[in-house]
Amino acid sequence: MTQDHHAHHHDHSHDPIEAPDTSNSDTALLADALRLVLIEKGGFSAQDVQDQLTLMEGRSDRNGAAMIARAWVDADYKAALLANGKEAAKTLGHDTKGTPLVVLENTEDVHNVVVCTLCSCYPVTLLGPSPEWYKSKAYRGRVVRDPRSVLREFGTDIGNGREVRVHDSTADMRYMILPKRPPETDHLSEAELAALVTRNGLIGVTEL
Repeated sequence: MTQDHHAHHHDHSHDPIEAPDTSNSDTALLADALRLVLIEKGGFSAQDVQDQLTLMEGRSDRNGAAMIARAWVDADYKAALLANGKEAAKTLGHDTKGTPLVVLENTEDVHNVVVCTLCSCYPVTLLGPSPEWYKSKAYRGRVVRDPRSVLREFGTDIGNGREVRVHDSTADMRYMILPKRPPETDHLSEAELAALVTRNGLIGVTEL
């Protein structure tokens, strides 16, 4: 197994990967009140807020899925995607805001999985909001030490003959997985192929 990550030192438990309850209505009320005060004081306009909300609503794993589907049907786009993910994303109208994007191809010999061991760095524009389990200490610590066990918890059993590579995102680098195209999909359109791509597949914890 090859692990592509920095030597961060963490003492994480062996708890299963699960999402904590993070609901907090008081925080939402405080955020709304602060937004109104800043608008009244001219910090930004109501239109600025709406523009940002529109941008946030456009952040979805369907963006990444569209890129993967295009790579499956267009060899030139696939080459461009693997060479420079950030620029390939722009050609489909997705701006990663200056952060480099490395796209890693899963093959019969190698399975890639992404983590951010320090926090939760993640290509939000292309994958949507990060799932709670991705941000959990259990996932961040365990996937580095024993990725095969973590993948099995997601229903992904990687054979011993296939290498598992763990890639650590940072503030200066984002990763996305190019999953293997499912068999017997030659008859599907690009849009139908995109519908097969999941957020978890783009992170690498599942296959398609």
